[in-house]
Amino acid sequence: MRFGILVFICFAVTFTSCKKDDDDDVVVIPPSLLSDVEPEDDETIREFLNTHFYNYEDFDAPPEGFDYKITIDTIAGANADKKSLMEDAEAFTLNVSSDHLGLSEDEEDIPHTYYFIQVREGGGESPTYADSTLVRYQGSTLDGTLFDESQDFVWQELPSTYRGYGDGVSNLKAGTSDQVVDNSDGTYQITNSGLGIIVMPSGLAAFNGSVGTAGTYAPLLFKVELGLFVEDTDSDNDGIPSIQEDLNGNRYLRDDNTNADEETFNLLPNYLDPDDDGDGVSTRNEITDDDGNIIFPYPDSDGDGIPDYLDPDTN
Repeated sequence: MRFGILVFICFAVTFTSCKKDDDDDVVVIPPSLLSDVEPEDDETIREFLNTHFYNYEDFDAPPEGFDYKITIDTIAGANADKKSLMEDAEAFTLNVSSDHLGLSEDEEDIPHTYYFIQVREGGGESPTYADSTLVRYQGSTLDGTLFDESQDFVWQELPSTYRGYGDGVSNLKAGTSDQVVDNSDGTYQITNSGLGIIVMPSGLAAFNGSVGTAGTYAPLLFKVELGLFVEDTDSDNDGIPSIQEDLNGNRYLRDDNTNADEETFNLLPNYLDPDDDGDGVSTRNEITDDDGNIIFPYPDSDGDGIPDYLDPDTN
């Protein structure tokens, strides 16, 4: 089932209830702090990376009939001399705040590190963390328990996936459209696609939200094949590429919402909002001329340094 990363997770507070004497009072256990969980997750991840390897030798010299699948095993016994995942891992750090995860605690910009391993370099370019991507993937806990996968290529909007996943995929290079091969069974493959491994702490995934059988506060591992991507994806078709909707530049699009104070029930971050400033005039109309051509730099009618499409005082 594709329930883990295809739709942004609504993070529910984990709680345990019990009886107090003979009444029905409920004891609510608040979520752990990001600042407490992150160091524990990082220690767990680093230990895993130092004690496990992937089948890099198969990728270095592919045997006949090799299916280009990533397999991970423990460095022990006959595999005691294998190169660890850590030796190939690149570390990337993102700041996470409690409101990103719907938590009540007031924590801001807690650094979280995820690890990316390039298994096969793709033949094309890399997407941004704001793009739409064509991928095959498999998600598991560090002990190998599978919770989500797609064996066929599917389209994913990276801002709507786990944050560590979306940012991690942006480190891959995609394949190219001229290398798409139709298989006899109706499926297809992209022969120069990029493959990689992403290992992330729970704060860049579901944190206190349950990830299927993985439970809560679970560091996650994804094996990803990046086939193609849409350059300068515009998720809401408002004329502004989604990557430009990251106004605060923190590589997280869901906290950029110009008119959040006016939205009561349906909160739409700018990359999903066709009227970013909520003034009743669509963003596209505020950045185009009479012939429908996009004007760049974007118009700023009152000269206050805020383009019209983000300024409710202009339309």
